[in-house]
Amino acid sequence: MKIIDLSTTLENDRSWAPWWARTRVKYQDHAFGAWAIWLVFGVARKHLRTGLGWANEILTLSTHSTTHVDAPWHYAPTCEGKKAPTIDELPLERFYAPGVVLDLRHLRPDQAASTADLQAALAKIDHTLSPGQIVLIQTGNDSLLGNPEYFHTGPGVSGEATRWLIDQGIKVMGIDAWGWDRPLRSQAAEAKRTGSATVFWEAHFVGVDRDYCQIERLAHLDQLPPTGFTVCAFPLKVKNGSAGPARVVALLHE
Repeated sequence: MKIIDLSTTLENDRSWAPWWARTRVKYQDHAFGAWAIWLVFGVARKHLRTGLGWANEILTLSTHSTTHVDAPWHYAPTCEGKKAPTIDELPLERFYAPGVVLDLRHLRPDQAASTADLQAALAKIDHTLSPGQIVLIQTGNDSLLGNPEYFHTGPGVSGEATRWLIDQGIKVMGIDAWGWDRPLRSQAAEAKRTGSATVFWEAHFVGVDRDYCQIERLAHLDQLPPTGFTVCAFPLKVKNGSAGPARVVALLHE
């Protein structure tokens, strides 16, 4: 069995990252650890085998930083007429399932994939979706990681295509772009121009009526075959959380 890492690295973001999803990592080295041990326990460096203490990191981040899984609670307070489940309430069985990669790298930046686009991608690999599978949308946008354009450009998935996936029994879907929808800047411009309430966050808002989860900011989907692998995407168990960072991997069955 081969394991392919589909996650981005948790690291200090550049200033272009949106403030609500910015990550800060404060590194405390072994010398700092020795000082902390002396401060808290009164144990001097001469009583430490190496003269040094432990290393540690302090993280400041959003649950939507780095590769993560969105819970229905992220989309709205209710889902299917009931309280929307938070990330700690979701069954783990959802996040360990056969995977399917749909190659949509031909879509132009800011384009929202339609149901026809998904169906064409499935026909190309001669695959019929089965309930419970995890569908991963490959846009190639992970190549822009570390670039300001990563947040501002890239294809997404339309609301109607999201509903179609759910109709096929898909409860978990993911994408190698910043978000499942088209870039927020593009959605905002269209919503203000048209005055429509059905444009901004259209795919996310499908979660008001339908129960589903999405994985955002995946990477390395180009290392996967279209089918024949298992996705493991367990999110951190954040109490009442709208999302949870996840170390998403694919298990290739060789």
